[in-house]
Amino acid sequence: MPLNSIAMILPDQHHLFDIPDDVTFLNCANMSPFLKTVNKAGIDAINLRNNPARISAKGWFNPAEELRQLFADIINANMEQTAIITSVSYGMAVAANNIVLKHGQKIIVLDQQYPSNIYAWRELANKYNAEIVTVIREKGQNWTEAIIENINENTGLVAIPNCHWTDGSIVDLVRVSIAAKLVNSRLVIDASQSLGAYPLDIEKIKPDFLLTVGYKWLLGPYGLGYLYADKQYCETGKPIEFSWLNKAGAEDFSKLVEYTDEYKPGARRFDAGGFPAFINMPMAIAALTQIKAWSVANIQETLSVLTGEIENKVKAIGLETPGRETRVGHMIGVRFPDSKKVTEVFKTLAENKIYISLRGSSLRIAPHLYNTKKDIERLFNYLKAD
Repeated sequence: MPLNSIAMILPDQHHLFDIPDDVTFLNCANMSPFLKTVNKAGIDAINLRNNPARISAKGWFNPAEELRQLFADIINANMEQTAIITSVSYGMAVAANNIVLKHGQKIIVLDQQYPSNIYAWRELANKYNAEIVTVIREKGQNWTEAIIENINENTGLVAIPNCHWTDGSIVDLVRVSIAAKLVNSRLVIDASQSLGAYPLDIEKIKPDFLLTVGYKWLLGPYGLGYLYADKQYCETGKPIEFSWLNKAGAEDFSKLVEYTDEYKPGARRFDAGGFPAFINMPMAIAALTQIKAWSVANIQETLSVLTGEIENKVKAIGLETPGRETRVGHMIGVRFPDSKKVTEVFKTLAENKIYISLRGSSLRIAPHLYNTKKDIERLFNYLKAD
């Protein structure tokens, strides 16, 4: 997806985080550090939770509505089509519970795709005697081309990420969506490694479901994630649990034993039980508020400068990495020909308080706005090809 033409480079935001000066953290794809505002929101929430008499009935529901709107704003969606979940695997289970396949249809996934976007489809494949097709790229081929090449009249579901979690290789979701809809295939997206750092427009992609964790590029706490569902599922979809919180009239605690089969409107039927999450909820609100203030397009533009610098330096020392035209701007993988060497380099970096991820024979480098070119220089003091 092309970046906003008016996106700008943001100044160093290190002061908004609490990262020690001697630490170079380039591992946001694993788990983000907290913004100071997120940390404070968590502490304030703990203090509030310590005195539950101060939590009103509205306190169970109103913060969730604020968070729902923030998330919808970030993906250009209707907040009525969003739900608050605990994890991507939870959201995938919701999607699998609502997607109906024809006997023997095919489910498309990527080679070495993250397991949360695999296991639900194995169960669905067993249910419908479907075949899972694992897309493998040919040399010189990008993921988008490889996926579309495998979509045909027998495809019932395309379940993919926005970018590959190992190295940031991009998938053009708009093109894939068009190809999927031409054969009436369902489309489910795991946006965990892009959403919050890479612009994503639901109105252009129109997936059946989109799921994401909140603790990576959305800068929030662990245990809280997000779901988007197409309108058809919001009206007739089946949740995987039956919480009283999701039922119509749940705000009136005096009438909870007046049982009802009616759900709250929209995708709220898919909210995970316990979604008020009195500590996680304010932290997530603080995180998405800051992301919205920065704008995702500006975040992507800024991080692209850092990963571009990394790409140039990687090629200069003779290592391999995806080119800018084939990956997102917030993440980059560095491939070593020798798996033993990459393990040694990873260990050396950690010993010098430089934190990245080891993924097979590759190093995955994932900066955020708390990083600067000085961090990249420090990284390459220890990152050697030989």
